[in-house]
Amino acid sequence: MSTLNLVSVLLAVLGGIVYLVLSLNVIRSLLVPRIDRSSLLRLVIRTLTIPGQVVRRRIHNYEVRDRVLAFEGPISLLALLGVWVIGYLLSLSLLLLPAVSNPLAALAQAGSSLVTLGIVSSAQGWAQAIDILAGLTGLFIVALQIAYLPTLYGAYNRRETEVTMLVARAGEPTWGPEILARAQLTSLVDDLPEFYRQWERWAADVQESHASYPALMLFRSPSAYSSWVIALLAVCDSAALFDAVAPESTPIEARLALRMGYLCFRRLSSALGHEVNEDPKPNDQIMLTYAEFNRGFDRLVATGFVMERDRDEAWVHFHAWRVNYENAAYFLASRTDAVPAPWSGKRLSGQTLVPFRRLKNRTPEDPEGTTRTSYFPENL
Repeated sequence: MSTLNLVSVLLAVLGGIVYLVLSLNVIRSLLVPRIDRSSLLRLVIRTLTIPGQVVRRRIHNYEVRDRVLAFEGPISLLALLGVWVIGYLLSLSLLLLPAVSNPLAALAQAGSSLVTLGIVSSAQGWAQAIDILAGLTGLFIVALQIAYLPTLYGAYNRRETEVTMLVARAGEPTWGPEILARAQLTSLVDDLPEFYRQWERWAADVQESHASYPALMLFRSPSAYSSWVIALLAVCDSAALFDAVAPESTPIEARLALRMGYLCFRRLSSALGHEVNEDPKPNDQIMLTYAEFNRGFDRLVATGFVMERDRDEAWVHFHAWRVNYENAAYFLASRTDAVPAPWSGKRLSGQTLVPFRRLKNRTPEDPEGTTRTSYFPENL
């Protein structure tokens, strides 16, 4: 065997290995519903972090930044598809080298077969076999993508329905104490068990779907001032605060939703390569300050929420709950550049807190909406 033929055979073996590794990655990314730390998708997401960080640091207007980052999720999917296509094209070209000595001719023939055009082919047996393999691969990728996108957007729609509904209960952007305050003001405290039951199921659904398809974490909410991360953080904070100030009145559904919420945060942060302490101590340090906690506590006091503990005792118990999810939640909020809501940590852009956005309460008696109601106090 000549040296040239030996090199062609070795390159073909390399191409076969690349083809198998790439096919395994496609199966892991699209068909296996679990975290795969070696997934090529995670490498693509990490690569997109570089331009994303530039956007986060350079664009200080949040609404403009949100519009730009809205393309991050779709671009990650297109980039992944591009990596797969290029990888298959190169591996199939290497597989053709023993039968097609010219590398450019091998590349053209592999590309023609991969997109099922068949305008370039060869009469040799090995080359024909690779042409058939390339055609089947192209059809396989297209079929998976057709099935993948509806699954992806179905999970996105389920996620955003509850996030959008939460605005009525917690303001925009959402805030944990506001959930309890509005429940008290609108006599919906008795409805909170069902509310927490729904969010327990929501957190389980998001944990499963977003861990399997991490690109979903980069898909932003339709409204610039809504975010799935901030919504879940608000629900967890409300459940933790409820148990901290009124443990005897807290429904078991709140504690179950809180547990599922912090498990969701932990698993999704792990899927993006950020590990957190799985068994923190109640007195471990948190970033939320006592002064920030006081603002939420004062909000409940102002609405007449039933308190069973004083401020200092409630802070100790709230702190003990928050150590379970704060680190992971703050990481996801920073990574996705979620709206800078109260109690949600810092952003790479240095963006200050976004105040609550509320529509004026226009009535026939007050067309301009100049009179504030107790539901929407001026200082929040």
